[in-house]
Amino acid sequence: MPSFAHIKERLDRYEKLMRLDKPIGILLLLWPTLWAVWIASDGRPAWVILAIFVLGTVLMRSAGCVINDYADRNFDPHVERTKSRPLAAGTVTPREAFVLCAFLVVLAFLLILPLLTPLLLGLAVAALFLAASYPFTKRFFAVPQAYLGVAFGFGIPMAFAAILGRIPEIAWWLLAANIFWALAYDTEYALVDIEDDRRIGIRTSALTFQRFFGRFDIAAIMLCYGATLALLAWVGWQLGFGWPYALGLAAAATIAGYHYTLIRARDRMRCFKAFLHNNWFGAAVFAGIAADYLLRSPKA
Repeated sequence: MPSFAHIKERLDRYEKLMRLDKPIGILLLLWPTLWAVWIASDGRPAWVILAIFVLGTVLMRSAGCVINDYADRNFDPHVERTKSRPLAAGTVTPREAFVLCAFLVVLAFLLILPLLTPLLLGLAVAALFLAASYPFTKRFFAVPQAYLGVAFGFGIPMAFAAILGRIPEIAWWLLAANIFWALAYDTEYALVDIEDDRRIGIRTSALTFQRFFGRFDIAAIMLCYGATLALLAWVGWQLGFGWPYALGLAAAATIAGYHYTLIRARDRMRCFKAFLHNNWFGAAVFAGIAADYLLRSPKA
C-alpha cells in the first residue's frame, strides 16, 4: 500500500500539472467570465450561478493545462521555462495525465448539470473542443493566441446562456474584446520563450508579430490593448454604463501603459512580469462593471 508521503508526492505533481500553484491562468479566464455573469444578471448574480462559474473556471483551466502539457510533452523539455513541468520531466506519465484530464472534465460537466439546457450543452461541448485543440494550433496557426482568446473567453456566451437562456449580441462584442486582450497578454508571455520557440518550430504571435511588424512588434501588442479597450467602451455605451465603468476602463488603460514600459526592451523577465500583471487589467474592468451596477438608482 502506498505510504502517505508517496500519495502526497503524487498529489503535489498533479497540482503542478494542473498549475494550481500558478493561479494567473485561472484569473485571466475568470475575469471575462465574471464580466459576463454581472452583465447577464444585471449586476445581481445568484450565488449558485456565481459558484458554478467560478468552480467551473478552475476545473476547465486545470484540464486545459493538462491537455496543453500532454500535447507539448515532446517540446517542453527543450524550453528553459517548461523543461521542469511534470510531463516534460517524466514525473507524471501520459496515461496519468489523460486520466486526470478526464476526471476534471467530468467534474466540470457535473457542475453545470443544474443549469443544463440544449444551448448550454452545445456551448460546453464547444468549450471542451477549444480547450483540447488549442495546444495543437501552435503547430500550424500563425497566431494561436487568437484561438486562445476564444477558448479563454468562452465562459462569456456560456454565462449569458445559463442566465438568460440566449446569447445576445453584446456577448459576442465581449468575446471579441477578450480575443484582443488575450492576443496582448499571451504575446507578452510568448516573448519570454521566443528564441526557444523559434528554434523548435513552435508558432506564436510573438514570432508572427516580429515577422510582419519588425521592430514595431511591441506597438502591435499595444494596438491589441487599444482594440480591447475600444470594444469594451462600445459594450459600455450599448449598456448605458456611466462614469464608474469609464473609470474602470481608464484604470485598465493606465495598466496597459505600464505594461508598455515593461515590454518595450523585450527583456524576458520584464515581459513575464507584464503577463502576470494582466490580472489587474481584468480586475479593473470588472470593478468598473460591478461599481456601475452597484451605484445605479434602483429601478422604479
